[in-house]
This record gives sequence, structure tokens and C-alpha cells, in this order.
Amino acid sequence: MAGRKRPVGALLLTPGAGSDRNQATLVAIQHAVSPLPTLRADFPYRKEGRRAPDRAPKLIESVTADAAAFVADVHIRADRLALGGRSMGGRICSMAVADGLPAAALVLVAYPLHPPGRPDKLRVEHLPRLTVPCLFVSGTRDPFGTPAELEAATATIGGPVAHHWIEGGRHDLKGKDPEVSSVVAAWLAGL
Repeated sequence: MAGRKRPVGALLLTPGAGSDRNQATLVAIQHAVSPLPTLRADFPYRKEGRRAPDRAPKLIESVTADAAAFVADVHIRADRLALGGRSMGGRICSMAVADGLPAAALVLVAYPLHPPGRPDKLRVEHLPRLTVPCLFVSGTRDPFGTPAELEAATATIGGPVAHHWIEGGRHDLKGKDPEVSSVVAAWLAGL
């Protein structure tokens, strides 16, 4: 192990729109990747006690600021930080990285490819600008995107892409935290 550089030095996780930093999947991932330094961060609207998410630019700004503070706290280069989260949180992290935020990798759990029942409203404009390794963990019955839809969209990503499908899983991936967290931990350890 001497002389070997670990590409991932820390992990920043963000929640979905309807949750906060204590969302069970994020907690399970933090435990699974331990002792890797992990920060579960809330978005500004949650910190202010509001339920409705801010617009994307404010959310991206929040991720960028949290990432800068976290890498300074754990004394790693910015390009050794993996980012991601559940649903909207993962999407916002991917948008920040596409906009130039340095990162080692992206972990995207239940990526919200489109609103339920609206496959014409794809949230993919930024995907071709991603060049870091990306892990997508999604249920096969997620109304925010089918496996075929997600694989077609992620084919535009310039970096390596891995998919893990949770059979029968819906968007909440209820009861699947052990599987999700072990997949994320193994993937990050393999980078």
C-alpha cells in the first residue's frame, strides 16, 4: 500500500428534495464507507426550515461551498473528493461537477432522470460534460426513469459509468439501504 495514491480521499453526500442530511440511505452509506471522511450536507432551504427546494443555481452554489470547506477540513486536494447523494441531491452534485467543480467521482442514488410520467422532460443537459467516474444506483421500477432510459442518458457521459440495478426497487429504494451502501462502498474502494 506504500506509495499507492487513493483516488478518493473523502465523500460529500446530499439528500433528496424531501429529506435532509439524516436521510437513512445517506447515513447507511457513511457507515459503509467508514473510515473514509464523509460529510452529509443539507441544502440552504433545509437549514432555513423551508420545505421547498431553492432553484438549481443556489443549490449548486451550496454544494460548491460545502465541498471547498470540507476538502480544507480533511486536508485533501479537491480532485480527491467524491460527491453525490439521493435523487435531487445527486443531480445537483452532478451539475456542480459538470460546471467545473473538481471531483474524483460521483455517486448518484435514485437519479431523477425525469419527473414521473414525463419522460419528455429529461434532466440530462449537463451529463455530456461529466468526465469523472459515475455510479448510478437505481431501482428497476423507479418512475423517475427506467433502466433503459437511464442507460441511454448516461451513455453521453465522457467518464466511466457503472450502473447497479435494484430489482423491483422504486424511487425510495425502501428497505434497500444495506444493498445500496455496500455497492457504493465497494465501488469507491475499487477506484
